[in-house]
Amino acid sequence: MKKNELKPWLNKQWCIPPKANADFVCAMEDTLEVYRRPYASSRPLVCIDETSKQQVKETREPLPSQPGKPQRYDYEYERNGVSNLFMIFAPLEGWRHVKVTDRRTNVDWAHCLKDLVDVHFPHAEQIVLMSDNLNTHKPAALYEAFAPQEARRIIEKIEWHHTPKHGSWLDMAEIELSVLQRQCLDRRIPDQEMLKREVAAWEHQRNQHAVKANWRFTTEDARIKLKKLYPSF
Repeated sequence: MKKNELKPWLNKQWCIPPKANADFVCAMEDTLEVYRRPYASSRPLVCIDETSKQQVKETREPLPSQPGKPQRYDYEYERNGVSNLFMIFAPLEGWRHVKVTDRRTNVDWAHCLKDLVDVHFPHAEQIVLMSDNLNTHKPAALYEAFAPQEARRIIEKIEWHHTPKHGSWLDMAEIELSVLQRQCLDRRIPDQEMLKREVAAWEHQRNQHAVKANWRFTTEDARIKLKKLYPSF
């Protein structure tokens, strides 16, 4: 991960709990130990996060760019709905996929996991999944979308891990979402169809170069830099 891609993530580290929080440090150390595992194609590490994008239509035709002047937009615009974007990121493989949906319900999350197991990593023995603690990010969501046998099949193909509460900045998919935001979403996009095309183009370019995450924050670092979060004896 390039240094400038880490800045938004570093700025989010203020979002941590009060000192002496055993629940936080337990989940944090679990996350960091998962990130230290060596690459194994049979057990790929996959991080998932999500964000939303409001679609915006222009009310007036933008003025075209001229030498020395960028394209200019009117301050007025028309809102045209909101789309959800699931970021599926395999940091050790330099691969990511963004799934654009109308909503982010339990059922949407469940179908995202089914795609993960059956479409994106069908030959994996088990997928090591890292996600934040959003209330929809639970195995139970699969039972809301599929028959019990299917839900259990998908659940058993996944090794479940969650970042701590107030610690979503430990999810590498969140870093990748910040890159997507700056490189692709930081502008007016009129509708979901165009959003899908633009995101797919960004995804293709990034996957073509197999851009991987360069995660360096370790359990040892946490015990020094975040010492106040650890209970004292």
